[in-house]
Amino acid sequence: MNAVRQEREVTAIAPLIVRDLVHCYDGSNVLSGIDLTVQPGSVLGLIGRNGAGKSTLIRAMLGLLQPLSGTATVFGEPALKLSDRSKERLAYVPQQPEALAWLTAQQMLDYVGRFYPRWDQSFATRTLERWQIPPNKLLAKLSPGERQRVDLIRALASQPELLVLDEPAAALDPVARRELLREIALRAGESGTTVLFSTHIVSDLERVASEVAFLHQGKLLMQCTVDATKERYGRLWIPGQISYAAPTQSLSRRRHDDGSLSLVVERDAQGQWPEAASLPGARVDALGLEDLFVEIAE
Repeated sequence: MNAVRQEREVTAIAPLIVRDLVHCYDGSNVLSGIDLTVQPGSVLGLIGRNGAGKSTLIRAMLGLLQPLSGTATVFGEPALKLSDRSKERLAYVPQQPEALAWLTAQQMLDYVGRFYPRWDQSFATRTLERWQIPPNKLLAKLSPGERQRVDLIRALASQPELLVLDEPAAALDPVARRELLREIALRAGESGTTVLFSTHIVSDLERVASEVAFLHQGKLLMQCTVDATKERYGRLWIPGQISYAAPTQSLSRRRHDDGSLSLVVERDAQGQWPEAASLPGARVDALGLEDLFVEIAE
């Protein structure tokens, strides 16, 4: 097999794959049999409430945490045994960056940059200035928002093929959040960077994500394109007198004071709603992504 063919096969491998991932803390499952694939060039938004298991899943996907069971691969390699080559190709920003806090922002970027062959020093310098971050101030002395921005600069300056961000906007003000989302869209659009970012802010996801994966109580409830959510999922209302005919499978189920039911349902492989949708008095309402999130998460 020649080198060109090998390179094509490597680039075709999904950057992140997890299969049947299970993990628990204090005897309670945090991840329950997660299957997730992040395709090359996609921008996948991992959405869920705080405590849904998003950070645990990301850490397990990257080999920063050994799960109780299941497998995780990065660029086709076991996440727990990544080669230096694969590490050079990815960048990860945790929700609360704390590493190298005894260095100044400039010292940290200069140090880390030596490990990345594609390091963009001019981008790091320009962005520090644009975001008005004092380059000679200790990281430990920066505000949480400033510290997160420095870590984002570190990740982006390495020009990764895979960019993983855990709640990247958690400590950012609205202007900085908008700039970050613009940068993510730019990287994905122009360089084909694969991006995985977790969030509970639906508007952020809608601005840049091409796909969404919904994590709820340790289970992955859905994964599809952002556009498909509007056509694929709906709220089914069923009057109380025929609530016995409600489908048994749904993403959420609520019984109201008048006895009626509302369920989040999805179309089948033929694009049809559950049979109960055609019963007298039943109806299906469209759900936007934020409505879908609220319906399932509450």
